[in-house]
Amino acid sequence: MSGFTVGDDHFLLDGRPVRLLSGALHYFRVHEEQWGHRLAMLAAMGLNCVETYVPWNLHEEREGAYRDVGALGRFLDAVREAGLWAIVRPGPYICAEWENGGLPVWVTGRFGRRVRTRDAGYRAAVERWFRELLPQVVEREIGRGGPVILVQAENEYGSYGSDAVYLEWLAGLLRECGVSVPLFTSDGPEDHMLTGGSVPGLLATANFGSGAREAFEVLRRHQPRGPLMCMEFWCGWFDHWGAEPVVRDPGEAAEALREVLECGASVNIYMAHGGTNFAGWAGANRGGPVQDGVFQPTVTSYDYDAPVDEYGRATEKFHLFRKVLEAYAEGPLPPLPPEPKGLAGPPVRVGLDGWAGLDDVLEALGDPEGPSGLEGMEGLKDLERPGGAEGSSGSVWAESGVAPTFEELGVGRGLVRYRVTVPGPRIPYPLTAAGLRDHAVVYVDGVRAGVLSEESPTLPEPVAGPAEVELWVESLGRVNYGPRLGEPKGITGGVLHERQYLHGVRARGLRLGAFEEAGTVAGVPFGPVPEGAGSTGLFRGTFTVGAGPVDHAGLRLPGWTRGFVWVNGFCLGRYWSVGPQETLYVPGPVLREGPNELWVLELEGAGEAWVELGPGAPARSGTPQPEPEGAVRSGTPRPEPEGAVRSGTPRPEPEGTVRSAAS
Repeated sequence: MSGFTVGDDHFLLDGRPVRLLSGALHYFRVHEEQWGHRLAMLAAMGLNCVETYVPWNLHEEREGAYRDVGALGRFLDAVREAGLWAIVRPGPYICAEWENGGLPVWVTGRFGRRVRTRDAGYRAAVERWFRELLPQVVEREIGRGGPVILVQAENEYGSYGSDAVYLEWLAGLLRECGVSVPLFTSDGPEDHMLTGGSVPGLLATANFGSGAREAFEVLRRHQPRGPLMCMEFWCGWFDHWGAEPVVRDPGEAAEALREVLECGASVNIYMAHGGTNFAGWAGANRGGPVQDGVFQPTVTSYDYDAPVDEYGRATEKFHLFRKVLEAYAEGPLPPLPPEPKGLAGPPVRVGLDGWAGLDDVLEALGDPEGPSGLEGMEGLKDLERPGGAEGSSGSVWAESGVAPTFEELGVGRGLVRYRVTVPGPRIPYPLTAAGLRDHAVVYVDGVRAGVLSEESPTLPEPVAGPAEVELWVESLGRVNYGPRLGEPKGITGGVLHERQYLHGVRARGLRLGAFEEAGTVAGVPFGPVPEGAGSTGLFRGTFTVGAGPVDHAGLRLPGWTRGFVWVNGFCLGRYWSVGPQETLYVPGPVLREGPNELWVLELEGAGEAWVELGPGAPARSGTPQPEPEGAVRSGTPRPEPEGAVRSGTPRPEPEGTVRSAAS
């Protein structure tokens, strides 16, 4: 069997120097039946390796309930079949513009600021997870005939903390679990990040999008020997809801890639193929210089302006990168696989003929009223309602003094209905959802009174008492990077009438995962669709797909506001009229020849009772014009001074990055 090691200047395969030409492709953002095609695209671009993160929260959303951990192993088997090596980054924190940076909500809810530290409880949870996960990696290491050649310890830790005890423990745990290939860390090329994130004896790598020579100079100050590697070469960028889409000039990106390779370094192109944040797993950022400012939720598409686009097609950037990479290939590059084909014909309208209101959906699919995720929440699980431990619904604390958070309710992805009474009689006063995260549609005595957000948490019109208030609160994605990692969702500061807290709050969660459970939606009492636009609730329709192969489709919802879409029970992700994303990607494997079922969960205001199904967004072509000199992008840091070195995620966008039209 082969042996892969870290030499003084190069990576070594059986003692022979090798350069890693890697590309990021996350198995959890690509439908499993499409892995083979996407891996073939990476090989055709000139890559010899693929890198993937592993999201803990996807596989253990609820404590102890593991879900398809074997998906990683199957992906690594597909990598081997494609003739590529593999780099695995198991976290436990991954960033990745993924919900909560990959950490389960039950972990951040329980440990708070103690995550990613030496805290004994947090370490015990990590160890249980790694002992469940890592056999998938160990069994597929290169020494056992598999593709795995490198494994990462933590992820960009120097952008977060400086707990060397924790990092060394984590590296030791990887070894205890049987990982024998070289371990590495990756951080921004800045002194404080490399000192905070490096581990003695482990290879340190750097993450950046341009300025390779300067970045490697900084890395060499901290690691005089060992192969140079850019573990994340940011060739594009991700988008936020309500902002303009971001692209990077293909020619500029290709030259930046060339500079990395001219330094004699290995590279991992982030992303080679981005894929999609299906099922509401997109994360979020905070703006500002230290990522502690305005909330910025990430869109469903993770196209990333990558060389292989969300639909699996080669872009101009792909062909330019291929020209750069072929100079470093050991032989002729393989040909491109066939380009994926979209749904044939022009877009068609799919009528929606079934509807159930949100209250009925909650009754059919919702959790019991009251906190159900209290296990391990110190001090909370012992609280009882007056008169007994059980509420009328059979759950602890069905009515509480304060509004419980999503974490206390055991809700990760989804929404919560809060109910509270304004006592009376009293004159009208402002009603505020303090510490709201993230979005609330509010009803007073059954009449819609407004939509609230973190930035605008007070209703536009004051409320008199007595009154019954409902607040339907949605999480738009948990922060995946920076000091606000793990912040709770829901009404975190209470419901205020003027300065008075309103107590006796009833809360009930509706988890997105409930829609995935077999047969549950069949229990929803569908009726006719209400006339006119503006309704909320779950809409249902069907459409027919003809015979013949279909690799993908695209779904648009003109006139609709905000919610989620499922096709044949597969959640495509969130839509939102604020843009920039207008089309949801539909993987071909979820479509069926003949009848197909469509669900739309609208949370704010539906359009007319139809959606549009077509071949999908067009392939990217051409290069958008850059913004005028001196323009500053809303929600992003100001341009860096000349010569600054970029680091950390989310970072100032790579040089050559510009905004473009919506997709």
